[in-house]
Amino acid sequence: MGMNVESGIQTDYAAYDYDDGQARRRRRIIVGGVIVAVIVAVVAGVMIFGGKKAAPPAPPAPGVTVIIPGRTDVAATITSTGTLFAKREMPVGIAGEGGMVQAVLVEPGTWVAAGQTLAVIERSVQAQQANSLAASVRVARADAELAQAELDRAKALVARGFISKADIDRRTATRDAAVARVAVAQAQLGEQRAQIGRLSIRSPAAGLVLTRAVEPGQVVNSSNGALFRVAKGGEMEIRAQLVERDLARLKVGDTAQVTPIGTRKTFTGTIWQLSPVIDPQTRQGVARIQLAYDPALRPGGFATATITSGRVTAPRLPESAVQSDDKGSFVYSVGKDGKVIRHDVKVGDISDAGVVILSGLRGDEKVVLSAGAFLNPGDKVTPQLAKPDALAR
Repeated sequence: MGMNVESGIQTDYAAYDYDDGQARRRRRIIVGGVIVAVIVAVVAGVMIFGGKKAAPPAPPAPGVTVIIPGRTDVAATITSTGTLFAKREMPVGIAGEGGMVQAVLVEPGTWVAAGQTLAVIERSVQAQQANSLAASVRVARADAELAQAELDRAKALVARGFISKADIDRRTATRDAAVARVAVAQAQLGEQRAQIGRLSIRSPAAGLVLTRAVEPGQVVNSSNGALFRVAKGGEMEIRAQLVERDLARLKVGDTAQVTPIGTRKTFTGTIWQLSPVIDPQTRQGVARIQLAYDPALRPGGFATATITSGRVTAPRLPESAVQSDDKGSFVYSVGKDGKVIRHDVKVGDISDAGVVILSGLRGDEKVVLSAGAFLNPGDKVTPQLAKPDALAR
């Protein structure tokens, strides 16, 4: 019985090829599945993350030093500027008919007494007229004395019947007329002397001569106006311009510190008058602050007045915390979210103790102590509370 060896071998090869094909198909299925899984994962990642890379962690917010000012009982002050004037400026000019100025006896800056002569007007004509009137008085007085003597003699004779009662009456009338002419002549002489007296230009009260507008040889009369200006008692004042809100806070008697422009010297004054009206254009009024005389106080100059008007409870900050721009004064604070907030404020008194904030802050804010110039509203920062010794410097 014969066996076909070749046929058996072919059969074995066929079986081997079949098994190998099956294995390759399984590998392809596995690889395909892996590729599909990777593609699905990529698509899912794109859908979830939008195809963007993860952002790097944000840098930490910069630190800033802050303070909580609270509220302090401080003197309420109002600062203003104004012009210096004489409190009572007295213009002195010609009271009579005038004439040529013979002499000027004072200069600006001279202290004068009440009634002191400032200038003299030539009076030779008026003096001669006065002499004539004085002579008329003497003539009238002599006539009156003669009339009185005749009346006395007539009275002595009337009892003897030599003179009638009618003669006595006529002589009495003559005497009375002579006495009246004496009075008229004396009045005319007095008038002339008064006119001569008015040719001496005198100060109406004691004070300081501010200006002089006359020279010897000048012909003057009442139309020339003021020839001198005198500050009564030398008292000065500053007329401080104030907005109506600040004016309403003041009262007569409030004290003020006045510093003329160009000097560091400060003078103490008091408000003696508050403007009863407000300018409708500027919405301002005037506080008149009186000052004692000092050579540094020159009428017409500018000065700064710091007026004390009671006490208020308000926050007070170091000067480094307060900034200003074209909108006014402001400070920065840090909110609960760490962002910078701008507060527009109104400042009051500025001293070594700090700046008083009259409005714009409650006092419990975390106010940026310094470096505010490098910040902007909305910036993210990390607040660091200042140490007490840092505020003392």
